[in-house]
Amino acid sequence: MTKNKKHVALLFGGNSSEHDVSKRSAHNIYDAMDKDKYEVSLFLITKNGIVLSNEASHRVFDGEDEADVVKDEIPKLDMNNPLAPIINFDSTSDIDVFFPIIHGNLGEDGTIQGLLRLMNKPYVGSGILASSMAYDKDITKKILDEAGINNTKYVLLTPDNRKDWNYDKLAAKLGSLMFIKPANQGSSIGIHQVHNQAELESGLNDAFRYDNKILIEEAIEGPEEVEISILGNEDPKASKLGAIKVPADDKFYTYDNKFVDASQVQFTIPVQLPDGVDEQITKMALGAYKALGLKGMARIDFLVSKDFKPYLSEVNTLPGFTNISLYPQLWEASGISYTDLIDQLIELAYAEFNRQSKILHDFKPLQKGDQKKVYEDK
Repeated sequence: MTKNKKHVALLFGGNSSEHDVSKRSAHNIYDAMDKDKYEVSLFLITKNGIVLSNEASHRVFDGEDEADVVKDEIPKLDMNNPLAPIINFDSTSDIDVFFPIIHGNLGEDGTIQGLLRLMNKPYVGSGILASSMAYDKDITKKILDEAGINNTKYVLLTPDNRKDWNYDKLAAKLGSLMFIKPANQGSSIGIHQVHNQAELESGLNDAFRYDNKILIEEAIEGPEEVEISILGNEDPKASKLGAIKVPADDKFYTYDNKFVDASQVQFTIPVQLPDGVDEQITKMALGAYKALGLKGMARIDFLVSKDFKPYLSEVNTLPGFTNISLYPQLWEASGISYTDLIDQLIELAYAEFNRQSKILHDFKPLQKGDQKKVYEDK
C-alpha cells in the first residue's frame, strides 16, 4: 500500500433483509472514493454471518454469484474455531479506518460497532449505544418524548401482551387507521397498514417474524414524507429537505419503492414547505441527533400532516448509498459532492476515535490505597 494513502475497509452485506441493498451501497461508495487518497479493502458479511476475505469479496463485487463464492470459501474455514465467522478480519491489521455500510441487523444495531471498538479501530458512524438505541424504534420514541420532539403515538405489543389488544381497543387509542412496524427492522420490512381486526391479525403474524417488539402507530392524515440528512459529531449540520411522493396505488413508501423500482416515485429535492416548517424540521432533526448521541451521519424521516405539523418518523444511522438513496442526494443538493461526503465521513470517524482515545489516555485507574482515600474524603 502507498504510504500516503489511508487504508479503508468497506464492510457490507450482513444477515438482514437489507443484504442486497448494502451491497449496492458499498459498490457506490467504492466507485466514488478517491483512489488517490484511499486504498480500499472489501469485507462482505454473508447472509449467514461469515466474513469473506478481501479477495473473495472482490469476486462478488466483480459480478460472481455470491452463493458460488461462499461455497468456495466456507470449506477453507475451521468451523470448530469459535472465531471462524470473523477469522478473515485477521488480515486487517494495517487497516486505518473501517466504513461499515451494513444496513439493518448487525450493522445498525451496535453489533459491528462493538467489534470495531474492541479492535481499537476508527470507524464511520455512530457508536455502540447510540446505534442500538436509534435502531430500536421503541427506545428511540422514548428518548424523543423525553427530549420533547414530536412523534407519532403508539402502542407496543409483545408476545406477552398481544392477546390484551384487539383492533377496537387500539383504534380507541390511536384512531381507525394504524400502522404495524417491527421495532428492530428497516426498509419498510414487516410494515402493514391496518383498517380492521383481520388486517391487524395478519399484519402482526408477519411482523412477529422479524421481531418480538411490534409498534402499532397512529396514522397521520394525508402526510407528506420529508427527509433530511445530518452530518457531524458534536456540532452536526443539516442538509436541505427532500420529499417523497409514492404512487397512488401504494399505501406507503415500500421496500420495492426504495430499492427495486423507484420509477413511479417522485422525489422533490429541495422541497418547499410553508414558512417556518423547514426550520422546525431541521431543529427537530438536530435535536434528535444530539439526544440519541449520534455521530458521523444519519438520515431522519418525517411525516408532515395536512396542517403542516411535522412528526419525526424514523432515524437511520447507516442510510442507503444506492443510486436512488436520498442521504447522498440531499447533500449533493446542499453543495457536498458524493466524493467529498465520503471524505468528510472518514474524517469524522478519525475525530471521534481521537476523542475517545484521549478520554482513555487521560483516565487514571485507581492505585493501591486510592480507594481508601476516596472513602475517607467522603
